[in-house]
Amino acid sequence: MKKQSFNIQKFQKDGDIEFIDLKVCDLQGHLHHLTLPFSEKILNTLLKDGVGFDGSSYGFKRVENSDMIMKPDLDTALIDPFREARTLSFFTRVFNTDEHDTPYQYDLRNMAERAEGLLQKYKIADHAMWGPEFEFYILNNVQYASNAHHAFFKLESEENFEINGYHIANPLDAYDDFRDEATRLLLQAGIEVKYHHHEVGNFGQQEIETYFDSLLPTADKIILSKYILHNLAHQKGLRLTFMPKPLYHQAGSGLHLHQYLVKKGKNAFYKKGGYANLNQTALYYIGGVLKHASALSAFTNPSTNSYKRLVPGVEAPTAINFGQANRASCVRIPRYIKNMEQTRFEYRPPDATANPYFALSAIMMAGLDGVLNKIDPVKEGFGPYEASDFNPEIEMHYLPFTLSRALEALEEDHEFLLRDDLFNKELIEHWIKVKTEEFNKVYNWPSPVEYSLYFDV
Repeated sequence: MKKQSFNIQKFQKDGDIEFIDLKVCDLQGHLHHLTLPFSEKILNTLLKDGVGFDGSSYGFKRVENSDMIMKPDLDTALIDPFREARTLSFFTRVFNTDEHDTPYQYDLRNMAERAEGLLQKYKIADHAMWGPEFEFYILNNVQYASNAHHAFFKLESEENFEINGYHIANPLDAYDDFRDEATRLLLQAGIEVKYHHHEVGNFGQQEIETYFDSLLPTADKIILSKYILHNLAHQKGLRLTFMPKPLYHQAGSGLHLHQYLVKKGKNAFYKKGGYANLNQTALYYIGGVLKHASALSAFTNPSTNSYKRLVPGVEAPTAINFGQANRASCVRIPRYIKNMEQTRFEYRPPDATANPYFALSAIMMAGLDGVLNKIDPVKEGFGPYEASDFNPEIEMHYLPFTLSRALEALEEDHEFLLRDDLFNKELIEHWIKVKTEEFNKVYNWPSPVEYSLYFDV
């Protein structure tokens, strides 16, 4: 672990910190926390010895051997804006309870850091830069229930207009003040915001786009951004959802990821005059991501609801190819980039049901595999395709249309994840098992629309 610099005085106001809050993300991407009374003595004890917790409840270990330790990562310190008492919050590192407190192999934050470290090991780049786009719906009232004899959902929004909502202005844009306030909170938490706007969905869909950071901080910021947005909505008596497809016949919500590599302080993807000013490293990286796109879906789109968004024929990215400004492609290269240092591509399939530590690490491993094995996306038939190239006569490859098919793809194609033991077969088998059970639960459950279709047959 790198040496950390930390100044408690930065967070103290007349000695008013009352609590320490430790945050841990489980395998499914849900955030958990543990709170302790604050003192510098307790903080120093946490740094040395950590605090024990039940790893089985996080999906980390079996119940018969589940004791684990968490320790605060001082680089992630911030004052939690949603706690009544002044609370100093940290993301954590997870350790085993052996004699030496060895780092837990599948500590998600450790995994993300190790994934990026492989770029340096193989002399490809110094680090990767990631820029997420958050899409979500804000709703005034939400009701839902599912049991053996009662299933429904009902959503209400202050917004309900008939036209395309993309960048729509007041008075139709009801939540611009909410986005302003969210932006202030994100900035206070160290998350730089590029812009915010109303999205396509005319029933309360929003977007906030953030600036670039390296892999581990980006994954942390995705979790923290969701925490801030959910809590702000709760404070205001609203409901906010990152579900990929909460509403039929409304635009889906993704977590698009812009990315590029940096080496010796320079953009490692740039070549003036190349296709979209991309060099061969960038193309190989894209080739690896596209070649493994179906398997990646098991991590980037890990919910049954994900595949109600990934439907061909709409703006959703379903075609396994690349092109400039083409939003139907999995990989889009923005045409508006003029600054060579921001030359990049956007991976469009992911959504916010993903655990970002898994998703970003897996994408990184696919890109790394592409560079090391020189996977040329042109020779593989992945394009480039522009919007005008799409016609029924061109044979296209598409992402899986269900979670089950994505898990099958991961089962067939996961060798690229095993490099340097970042993932291993046990973890992949566990993920497939958990997600298959989730798929079967949804698939076997009668839905209200089936009653509409079949009850009177």
